[in-house]
Amino acid sequence: MRKPDLNGKSGNGFFHSMRISILLLALVLTGGWFSPALTVLADPEEETAVDTSAEQEKIKKAQEQIDELHRQQQETENQISGIQAEKNAVEGQLSSTQGSISSMQGIQSALTEEMGEVGESIVQSIASIEILEEQIADLQGAIEVKQQEYDEAKHQEEVQYEAMKNRVRFMYEKGEIGYMDLLTKASSFGDMLNKADYVEKLYEYDRNMLFAFQETQRVVAEIQEELEDEKAELEESQRGLESEKAELEEKLAALEEEYDDYEDKIAVAQAEASALRARVTQQAAQISALQQENANRAALERQLSAEKAAAEAAAAAKVNGTPAPTQAAAGVSAGLDLSNAASVAKAKTSQSSGGSKSYAAPGAPTGANVVAYASQFVGNPYVYGGTSLTNGTDCSGFTMSVYAAFGYSLPRTDASQRSAGIAVDSLENAVAGDIICYAGHVGIYCGDGTIVHASTPRSGIKYTQVNYRPILAIRRIIY
Repeated sequence: MRKPDLNGKSGNGFFHSMRISILLLALVLTGGWFSPALTVLADPEEETAVDTSAEQEKIKKAQEQIDELHRQQQETENQISGIQAEKNAVEGQLSSTQGSISSMQGIQSALTEEMGEVGESIVQSIASIEILEEQIADLQGAIEVKQQEYDEAKHQEEVQYEAMKNRVRFMYEKGEIGYMDLLTKASSFGDMLNKADYVEKLYEYDRNMLFAFQETQRVVAEIQEELEDEKAELEESQRGLESEKAELEEKLAALEEEYDDYEDKIAVAQAEASALRARVTQQAAQISALQQENANRAALERQLSAEKAAAEAAAAAKVNGTPAPTQAAAGVSAGLDLSNAASVAKAKTSQSSGGSKSYAAPGAPTGANVVAYASQFVGNPYVYGGTSLTNGTDCSGFTMSVYAAFGYSLPRTDASQRSAGIAVDSLENAVAGDIICYAGHVGIYCGDGTIVHASTPRSGIKYTQVNYRPILAIRRIIY
């Protein structure tokens, strides 16, 4: 084996290195003057270690807040899905209810038409009965006159017959019945002839008078019988018309009862539809608010992600010894509390959409003013069952509310408004402000071939050509 070179002159420096290490250790232990120099030999990582705990705390807290936001967003999405499903079901119910209302209103319109026809038939029956009653009264008068004539002829016959009997009895009692008496008692032949002729004429006169009275009785009796037959026929016709009128009145009462029953059913269905629309509106508002909350959470998440990225960049800069970058978004604090997120969402969703539109006062009650006042609301929404000119109304609610502003009270439904005011016989005679009535719909005539009306949920209050549908009636409210 090779002997080590303790003087350090050989190629192997092992012992030389050991000697230096021992010397350095001794100096350190004895606090020698070389100790300051030892720092040069210390671990460089120990000298450059930095404190990034604050940045790490920010990163941790930002991540926790982001995770909480994700949880809240998912929970809100689940809520939105649930409410949307409920809203779809309610809208289906609403559509079905509105379909039922339309169907019942169609039946009501048919009943109204049928009631009109039955009512017209009743009027015609009454008129016919009145005519028959007049004819029967005239016949009764004629019959009474003929009866008087008959009675008079009968009386004259009886008087003449009684006179004839008296003369015959007188001549019989006096014995003045033979021609021999006339011959023997005659003062002359001429006197005899005169007396014989007188007796003959007397008998002839009595016989003729009896025949005449009997003939009068016969003629009067025949006429009286004809009049009685005619009267009986008219009375039979009257009984038939009375029976027909009673049946029509019974039918009309049944139709009116059925109409009222549908009126009640429609009112119930409209109330149900109104409640369903309110639910749909409420659910839509809930969905909108929840969506806004999630949008606010997304914005907050972006802020937290930016804060987290800034904290990560600051920590890396400390470790690397480079300047920390500035945050891109000012005003975001490290200690941002998630409890403020909900209040931020609510604050944003509760902001007003802007100033409300102003409307002119109604003015004097004239047709032109009615049209001018109604036209202000063009573009506002249609809401079935509503009566608000600003927030939503249906067709009859629109006409009712417009005229209410001028102090006129109209019925609530389009069918009942067909009898409001006075009738206008034709479109040519219609003027501004008249109500144009269609099947299941009404509008206000503008006077230039157009109407203003609450049309549909899609189009709202708008102008339309007056003859776009068959017109059932035209009613004038201001007259």
